[in-house]
Amino acid sequence: MNEELKAKYDLTDPYQIAKYIKEVEKSTPVKAYLRGQITAADLEGCEYYGNPEACIVLGEAPEIAALVERLGSKAETVRIENDRRNSAIPMMDLTGIDARIEPGAMIREGVAIGKNAVIMMGAVINIGSDIGEGSMIDMNAVLGARAHVGRNCHIGAGTVLAGVLEPPSAAPVIIEDDVVIGGNVVVLEGVRIGAGAVIAAGSVVTADVPSGAVAAGSPARIVKQKDEKTESKTEILGDLRG
Repeated sequence: MNEELKAKYDLTDPYQIAKYIKEVEKSTPVKAYLRGQITAADLEGCEYYGNPEACIVLGEAPEIAALVERLGSKAETVRIENDRRNSAIPMMDLTGIDARIEPGAMIREGVAIGKNAVIMMGAVINIGSDIGEGSMIDMNAVLGARAHVGRNCHIGAGTVLAGVLEPPSAAPVIIEDDVVIGGNVVVLEGVRIGAGAVIAAGSVVTADVPSGAVAAGSPARIVKQKDEKTESKTEILGDLRG
């Protein structure tokens, strides 16, 4: 997590997250592909790549719009791409994270990721989420704002841990250590799943699940306590996390 952001705002507090979103400078970054009778002087002060006659220019939307207007007929071909509008929360800088993060994961700034965690393709992780050491967030799982996942957990593919920003009084999802959650599970806001519990695929969890319990169904119900058979079927593989 960005240390300056962490020091200034408590991202476990929905009011602090809302304050951050309000105060941060919003961004509409664009990428402009330009070709024509353009010179280096025309692009002075711009971030561009390639030869001035055929280049890519990066910047905020108003800056690029002003540049294109200024170039006029000099810009024979103009193509502009963007993927967000007035975005408040940038994507996390992943270069300093001691974890395995696969392509296509979308992780916003303000997320904490523990050592040797694994984030698989297509996972979406929102601000204020906290992922413990050695936990795996499988493909296309969604962790909403402030969701907490403990150590050595597995959050199955397509599972949703509900986020909590509005209403701010709602409690976040808490997943304790060594929990295994199957694919396509929904865990509603305010639910706590105790250490070592197992949630069967496709369940909708609307109430707390105690430690060591196995829950299944919609809404999920306790079906038994975890036994040796369950342990063998829900083994966490250390080699995937090294």
